[in-house]
Amino acid sequence: MMAKKVLVKGVEAIALGALEGGCQCYFGYPITPQNEIPEIMAIELPKRGGVFLQAESETSAINMVLGASAVGARVMTSSSSPGISLMSEGFSYLIALELPCVVVNVMRGGPGLGGIEASQGDYFQAVKAPGHGDGRFLVLAPYSCSEAYQLTAKAFELADKYRNPVMILSDAILGQMKEPLLLKSLKIKTYPKEDWALTGAMGRPSRVIKSLFLDSKELAERNLRLKRKYRAMEKEIRYEAIFSGEERVIAVAFGSIARICKEAVLNLREKGYEVGFFRPITLFPFPGKALLNMAERSLGKVSLVVFELNCGQMIEDVKLSLCGKAEAISRYYPPSILPFPEDIEKELKKCLKSSGFPKV
Repeated sequence: MMAKKVLVKGVEAIALGALEGGCQCYFGYPITPQNEIPEIMAIELPKRGGVFLQAESETSAINMVLGASAVGARVMTSSSSPGISLMSEGFSYLIALELPCVVVNVMRGGPGLGGIEASQGDYFQAVKAPGHGDGRFLVLAPYSCSEAYQLTAKAFELADKYRNPVMILSDAILGQMKEPLLLKSLKIKTYPKEDWALTGAMGRPSRVIKSLFLDSKELAERNLRLKRKYRAMEKEIRYEAIFSGEERVIAVAFGSIARICKEAVLNLREKGYEVGFFRPITLFPFPGKALLNMAERSLGKVSLVVFELNCGQMIEDVKLSLCGKAEAISRYYPPSILPFPEDIEKELKKCLKSSGFPKV
């Protein structure tokens, strides 16, 4: 594919990234603010020999995803917060069965039906407990249309590599804003599935994929096996940092609010303020070691200010990562309250002042 520049919404970039990643099947049910994803997949997948099906519900959609993955297809679904909750039982089965797939959550405000305002309220659900039991997703959080395209394509590779669902965690701002996107070919790896996929037993022994383990030792070993897999996923950790070691305050944020924070930090640095920036791109596994390293490398006491479009969720992972070696402060904004870069600058200046650091 020859590279070309297009103007797209974030959700459109996700759909185009899925096609670039080799998506063969899409099953879903419409819900704002992500409906452009199934619209594009409905048009493009049949042209490429793929399958698109609008299910009668999110519960049906995730079980169709399970079936397609079990026979070796690269498969995706997408939804928004309450729709993702309806899929949660299927998520647990996909994890237990070790079936790869890509799940996109374009978050909206909650709890309940909430509204379509920007929100990052599904952080806990995405990184802690996408389904019942002790299972995890690998979670990627883009903050631009370009990253949405690239990370969605990469998600299919990672899902196959680890035989585990991968979630793209976006939100209403990132989903509906428009940006230029350079459409280009990406080197997305494929992994053989002949040794586990249910492709028919002619000429070979039959296979069984199951999540029911009545033998307690067998169930324990399955959970330990999954835990080893999650440790192995740490090789995929990604983050962005603006840090030299002289910073006194570091803004920590992901997704759409990270764009606002980064602008504020760059503005303050131009004025001589000793502030830094850290953006997790993989939310699970969380880049905690990188955060701890920043705290240990700082030439003096450093404070981390965690900005989120929720009532404070990622702050818990930041505190766990720091092991008490730096202060972590929560600055949160619930749905419908969106800060400007100037608001972030004021918060960072207040933190500098309260920590005893002189104003530039």
